[in-house]
Amino acid sequence: MLAPEAERNIARARAPEPQTMSSSDSISHAASAEDASGGPRRLAIVTGASAGIGAAFAERLARDAYDLVLVARRRDRLDALAERLVRAHERRVEVLVADLGSDDGVRAVEARIAAEPSLELVVNNAGFGTSGAFVDLDRDAEADEVRLNVLALLRLTHAAVAAMQPRGHGSVINVSSLAGFQPAPFNATYAATKAFVNSFTQAVSEELRGTGVRLQLLCPGFTRTEFQEVAGVRTDDLPEFAWMSAEAVVEISLEALRRGELLVIPGGGNKVIGALFRAMPNSVARRLGAALLRRTLAGS
Repeated sequence: MLAPEAERNIARARAPEPQTMSSSDSISHAASAEDASGGPRRLAIVTGASAGIGAAFAERLARDAYDLVLVARRRDRLDALAERLVRAHERRVEVLVADLGSDDGVRAVEARIAAEPSLELVVNNAGFGTSGAFVDLDRDAEADEVRLNVLALLRLTHAAVAAMQPRGHGSVINVSSLAGFQPAPFNATYAATKAFVNSFTQAVSEELRGTGVRLQLLCPGFTRTEFQEVAGVRTDDLPEFAWMSAEAVVEISLEALRRGELLVIPGGGNKVIGALFRAMPNSVARRLGAALLRRTLAGS
C-alpha cells in the first residue's frame, strides 16, 4: 500500500478497462504552485507512456523533478507506473486515459495542455507500426496508424505551441524514427507517417525560431521495446550492437534538448545509418529496404 501522501500525489482515472477506449477519463489533482525544493512547478505530458520509450521518458523526467501527466489507453499500466514514480521520486503524477486515435481522446489531451500554466514539455511518443505488403494489410488499421502517428501528433504539437509561445518558453519532443528518412517497402505506411513527422517538426521548429519554444525531432533506430512484436517484425537475426535501450534513447534526447538540438539520432551506429539514408538515392534505398524487410518480417 502507498503512504497517504503518495496516494494523494496520484490522480487516478475512473474509466473501465480502456483497451479499446475511444474517449478519455481523468481526475485532476489540485497541485501546489511550487515543488518540494521551493522552485516553480514544472509539468511534462507524455503520450504513449504505458511502455517502452514513453515509460522511460516518464521515469527520467520524474527523476529530474518534473510533475507528470501520463497519457495512454492502458489504465492498468499507467496506474502501476504512476505508483512507482510517486514512491521513487515523490512527484505529482496524473493518469489520463485517452485513445489518441479518436477525436475525443485527442481533444481531452488538447484541453489538458491548454489548461496547465506550468507545462514545460510535451513528449509526443504515442504511435504504432504495421509491416507486410501494403495490399495485404487491413485498410482500417492503416488508416488508424495515420490518425495516431500523424494527426494526433500534429494536433497536440499545435496545442502545445499555442500554449507555450505566449509564455516564451517550453519544449515539444516528437518521437519519429530512422524509418522516416527513406521509403520503406513492407513498412510503407509507418515509414510515411514518420517522414511526415520529420518534415513537419523541422519546418515548425524554424517557424518558432526566436520565440523561446523549442521542438526536437527524435529519430531512434532499433530500441528494445514491445514495438517490433506489435508491428509483426522478426528481430532475432539483428546483431546486439544494432539495439539501444529505451533508457539510453531518453538520456540522449533530454541531454540534446538541454543543448537546443533539433534533430537527434541516438547512437553512433544510428547516426551513420541516418546519414547514409539521407545521402542514398531513393531507388537504391527502396531496393535495399525491401530486401531487409523481407528478411525481418515475422514468419518469413
